[in-house]
Amino acid sequence: MHNQIKIYGFPLSGHSHRVELFANIAGLNHQMIIVDLAAGEHKQAEFLSLNPVGQVPVMVDGDIVISDSNAILVYLARKYAPSFLPNDPVLEARVQKFLTLAAGEIAFGPAAARLITVFNAQLDVGYTHDVAARVLRKLETHMAGKTFLVDEQPTIADIAIYSYVAHAPEGNISLDEYPNVRRLLSNIESLEGFVSMPETKVGLRA
Repeated sequence: MHNQIKIYGFPLSGHSHRVELFANIAGLNHQMIIVDLAAGEHKQAEFLSLNPVGQVPVMVDGDIVISDSNAILVYLARKYAPSFLPNDPVLEARVQKFLTLAAGEIAFGPAAARLITVFNAQLDVGYTHDVAARVLRKLETHMAGKTFLVDEQPTIADIAIYSYVAHAPEGNISLDEYPNVRRLLSNIESLEGFVSMPETKVGLRA
């Protein structure tokens, strides 16, 4: 039995949610610790000692401290749930491609659009919608005839893209035109241990 993993996060952060989601689906012994971003807790010395950048999520596993949600997914999968990160170099490269997509176009598209409506971020609405449309079209094409993103088995690639794509309507990004994407989200939601991210009362009604 491993140490209880501590995950410092914020309920409305998709980056935090992807780590919590994976810990649940992988059946890891973990504790969620809420960091009160509104109160500035992420800028206090105690939290900055874990992550000097002052961002959630942060994972603590014994004396190992890792920040950055995708880095945490890689660590947890490699150490505790290897079926979610294939050893085959081709499949691992495909997983990595979607981690890059999650950190790139998904972050600058649907995630950023949601930041505008949920957190009043001063970002370019048109740009976020253009990027979102581009990345959703990529995912829609890729998912034709597939169950999950890589090799028909759930991997950390699916976990990494889930939270912000599923909550794209909160940023006024409709998923109506993307049946393959919606099917992927549904397949992820059907995994044992799935936990949802709280919905906000903004954006399009799903």
